[in-house]
Amino acid sequence: MRKIIFATQNKGKIKEVSHLLSSSGIQLISLLDFDDVPNIIENGKTFEENAKIKAKIIFDKYKIPTMSDDSGLSVDQLDGSPGVFSARYAGENATDEENNDKLLCDLKGFPEPHLAKFICSAVYYNGINFITSNGEVKGKLISSPRGKNGFGYDPLFIPNGYNVTSAELDMNEKNKISHRAIAFKKLINLIQTTENI
Repeated sequence: MRKIIFATQNKGKIKEVSHLLSSSGIQLISLLDFDDVPNIIENGKTFEENAKIKAKIIFDKYKIPTMSDDSGLSVDQLDGSPGVFSARYAGENATDEENNDKLLCDLKGFPEPHLAKFICSAVYYNGINFITSNGEVKGKLISSPRGKNGFGYDPLFIPNGYNVTSAELDMNEKNKISHRAIAFKKLINLIQTTENI
């Protein structure tokens, strides 16, 4: 099997992407499998730039082909925020709950519906070339969190066509529609084609 590092320590992301890779011929390892993980400063202006920064730093460190992603929430009424700052919207090392609380506070002055979309840019780097793909899912935000299956802003986000939040969907259903699933399904297909896996 082809071994690929997924450049994240986020257990929620690892679980989602591992599920997608279950029959791909790819063995996924993550940064949780290493003790000497470098500090990565995500200072890109776009999700794709941040994903490329992570992939290159991790490949350069371990010399193993690397997948990474950057993703976040874009809210229409907030001019696309939190965007690339989604994970640290309420400050560095903010918890999901703190980020959600700040988002709800920032939306208080706006009428419903709070239209939003999740965006994901997924990247693969083999030391020579980058392969990139993108995914998004549109929906709306609710005023109080629901569900325990997701992470990040999932408990506030109802995807279009559903009446439950992303955090109330089971893994199989979420992986049919999520921004990360869309981006990584495309990326895996591209990797398999170009790397002959």
